[in-house]
Amino acid sequence: MSKQLIDRSGDLKRLRDEGYHIEIIDGYLFVRDIPYVNSSREIARGTLITTLVLAGDMTASPDTHVAYFVGAQPCDSAGREIEQIKNPTAPPNGIGANLTFSAKPLPDGKYEDYYDKVTAYIAILSPPAAVIDTSVTAKTFPPIPTEEGDDSPFYYLDTASSRAEITSVSKKLEGKRIAIVGLGGTGSYILDLVSKTPVKEIHLFDGDHFLSHNAFRAPGAASLEELRKMPKKAAYFKAIYSKMHRGIVDHEAFASETNIEVVREMDFVFLAIDNGPTRKMLVQKLEDFGLPFIDVGMGVDLTDNVLGGILRVTASTQEKREHFRNRASFAEADDRGEYDTNIQIADLNALNAALAVIKWKKLFGFYRDLEQEHNSTYTIDGNHLINTDRLV
Repeated sequence: MSKQLIDRSGDLKRLRDEGYHIEIIDGYLFVRDIPYVNSSREIARGTLITTLVLAGDMTASPDTHVAYFVGAQPCDSAGREIEQIKNPTAPPNGIGANLTFSAKPLPDGKYEDYYDKVTAYIAILSPPAAVIDTSVTAKTFPPIPTEEGDDSPFYYLDTASSRAEITSVSKKLEGKRIAIVGLGGTGSYILDLVSKTPVKEIHLFDGDHFLSHNAFRAPGAASLEELRKMPKKAAYFKAIYSKMHRGIVDHEAFASETNIEVVREMDFVFLAIDNGPTRKMLVQKLEDFGLPFIDVGMGVDLTDNVLGGILRVTASTQEKREHFRNRASFAEADDRGEYDTNIQIADLNALNAALAVIKWKKLFGFYRDLEQEHNSTYTIDGNHLINTDRLV
């Protein structure tokens, strides 16, 4: 109920989006972590509490200018009590407050909404603390747990989308089931980016172990102890990203004829593998299933002691398939030639993944897509990004 109330009430949502630590408990609005100065001229943090007036499932205008406080008597920067808000009335029982405040706004003594009321009190309580330390703020941006029974794919609220006011755009990705085949350098960065979106499930396919060389081209930082355990990549990455995102499913095996049927239930597939015959089998199956997918690849070579090469992102959709076999290699590792050496660098993996995820988001209407390209190549030398195989 509290999350819905905040989402539907513009004043509460604004407080949350601006980083204030708000909670709704037993019909009261609690605003925590408000900096103030105590009588010893020390910066402390207290909690402001106000009654809530509701109109159904959203807030109405506050019916009182009075508020309550958990903390010591607030003072100015010299340690003198702030007299303008002192109120001798005892706070209500059961809310944990020990002080009552009274700050009546001019000209009519009424606050327009709860954003108006809360920020008015903070403007009285916090400036003395800022005199002592200019970095202190009531905008702490705390993580907000999603509620029991909430259908959110996240364990805590996505405040990035709400702050940017793109929640309606992000909803275009909700409920999708995504598969990532291959969790090497590029595949692991794809996971990192997709895990920040509200997709319903992310299925991970990789039968390899996570070893030292993987740690140097994957997001995050593996500990020595973790590497010594030689975890499977799928299990290793699931453990990391399940801290944030529900619905991450690890398949500790390479994608093959024996487990490909799982992929039939997906809405989209990322292929991040360097095995040509496996890619050929997967592409044929994905086309048979009628699924859209993106295949990524890179060719990096060492010449005259400097690295050069090209990154590739190739999309295949129901609307355009025929180009794919001209862009991706199905050759055995020994037949791929000089250009297809397996040099990979974390920044190139991250860029390849970012380009792939951007294209995926274009296909689902998250980003504007004027050219509707189905193949893009990035050349390191010259910093060139070229689009080909346009849909129209």
